[in-house]
Amino acid sequence: MSFKEEVYALTSQIPKGKVVTYGQLAKMVGKPKAARAIGMCMRTNPNAPIVPCHRVVAADGSLTGYSAGQGILTKREMLKAEGVFFNGEKVDLSRSRWLPSS
Repeated sequence: MSFKEEVYALTSQIPKGKVVTYGQLAKMVGKPKAARAIGMCMRTNPNAPIVPCHRVVAADGSLTGYSAGQGILTKREMLKAEGVFFNGEKVDLSRSRWLPSS
């Protein structure tokens, strides 16, 4: 499985109402320094929303790059509709971070 395929496979497992950070996803695929590469994968995701790239956020919970609809506004609306908790403009990672049990 290629790096991109592995990233998309893991991203597909993020449940509604939960998010991961770019760095967290990089660690999950065994490349802890590849957060920027994860961003490139999300940016070129050919299978959104099947691969829910909107559920990947910055390390501090900020919403970054989203090309669908109205960009960040659309990403925020999608996450809120799925039950993700916010603290101001950022995702409340203490309540909404996905911690897979594997």
